[in-house]
Amino acid sequence: MTLQGNALESAKKLVNFLNESPTPFHAAQNAAIRLEETGFKKVEETENWEQNLVAGGKYYFTRNQTSLVAFTLPRNWSKNKAGTGLSIVATHIDSPNLRIRPISKKTNAGYLQVGVETYGGGIWHSWLDRDLAVAGRVVTAGGKGDFSSRLLKIEQPIIRIPTLAIHLDRNVNEALKFNQETEMVPILGTVAAQLNGETGTEKDNKAETETIKPATNIQNDHHPALLSLLAGELSVKAEEIHDFELHLYDTQPSCFGGINSEFIFSPRMDNLFSSFCAVEALSEAPINGDGNINCIALFNHEEVGSVSSTGAESSLIPSLIHRLSPNASAHAQSIAKSFLISADMGHAVHPNYQSKHEENHKPSMNGGVVLKVNAKQRYTTDAVGSFLVKKLIERRGGKVQTYEVRNDMACGSTVGPMLSKIGMRVVDVGCGMLSMHSIREMAGSHDVQNYIDLFESFFEGFATVDKTLAVEI
Repeated sequence: MTLQGNALESAKKLVNFLNESPTPFHAAQNAAIRLEETGFKKVEETENWEQNLVAGGKYYFTRNQTSLVAFTLPRNWSKNKAGTGLSIVATHIDSPNLRIRPISKKTNAGYLQVGVETYGGGIWHSWLDRDLAVAGRVVTAGGKGDFSSRLLKIEQPIIRIPTLAIHLDRNVNEALKFNQETEMVPILGTVAAQLNGETGTEKDNKAETETIKPATNIQNDHHPALLSLLAGELSVKAEEIHDFELHLYDTQPSCFGGINSEFIFSPRMDNLFSSFCAVEALSEAPINGDGNINCIALFNHEEVGSVSSTGAESSLIPSLIHRLSPNASAHAQSIAKSFLISADMGHAVHPNYQSKHEENHKPSMNGGVVLKVNAKQRYTTDAVGSFLVKKLIERRGGKVQTYEVRNDMACGSTVGPMLSKIGMRVVDVGCGMLSMHSIREMAGSHDVQNYIDLFESFFEGFATVDKTLAVEI
């Protein structure tokens, strides 16, 4: 089965999105760029933007550069009408990775090393012996006493976490566990290279005991060589860098794989795969005359609990509903009419570990969208939500798979259960993948279009499908 037509173009766009989005900051920015290309207008949370909304309008806002909410209003929408429901696709844009510590300077055995912290539940041994670079955001000084948070992506491999040679550890293949604090410290360079290239900033640092440094001066917290590299990339002086959040990422590009390009090999597909498809679907979906407000929400910090101001448990969705509702009654009606698809990648059956799946719930890559079910409510899918999603997939001639974890295994979770607390209906879906949380993951290239088809069908026809189903007695 060879990729062609829209499916090929969608998969190519995903690969490009993955390559351009090494951090949640970049993913949010690239999503915003795509939305603006198709006519979306940015609004600010600090402004009274709800007073200027127009029927048929397309809007988005971001929070702290790491989360994004976008929505389109039906052509016949009016804020003064009874509460309008929302059709929401919710994803997350963070992934397990390594992040440079606030004080990162380390030196051992003649090497410059960088202190890092593990983020999320990564398969950490997959980060060893990879060609790593850094990306993130940097707070820099301007020329008039002002400051700005600027995105940065170093393209060249500058960091590596080397494994110990098998000759020095004959049991390495029997024991993959290692100490994440002491045995996972990346190498940046050699001490000799830094000494030979001593900068004026370094010389000044030697006299730090003689001068009281401002609290925002971080020159002594990181290797001057690293700060110099960042400064060069941003065309500023090293001393103009006042703070940063930098993530390590694998410089090997995302790409098609498999004998017929049926796979995508890439980092961060959990969950940029879902996020890209949500953005693409909302960008391309036509504006409805009536029905629900169509919406996507790209959250941060799902991998560590979603409890931040930019996570799924934040005010992002409740605030949007409130600002779109003229009164308390309309607010309650809006929630009752709303439906949210929690889109997060799922576990395809592994040919070498089939026993890890329940025998009747073995989704495959390129087998269509996966409904994720868990009676303990780690996933939110119930019979009503499952039926509605299946009907939406039917409208595009797609396929459905179901995943439920074995009784003797723990079940992961998503943003779905957190968002269900708002009171709206929620269902969990995904697409099958392998090597989830590895530095290099694997998913089906045909599933890109399968996902987009579901989301477009949702945005175009949910209200119609919802009217066909009677639930309350």
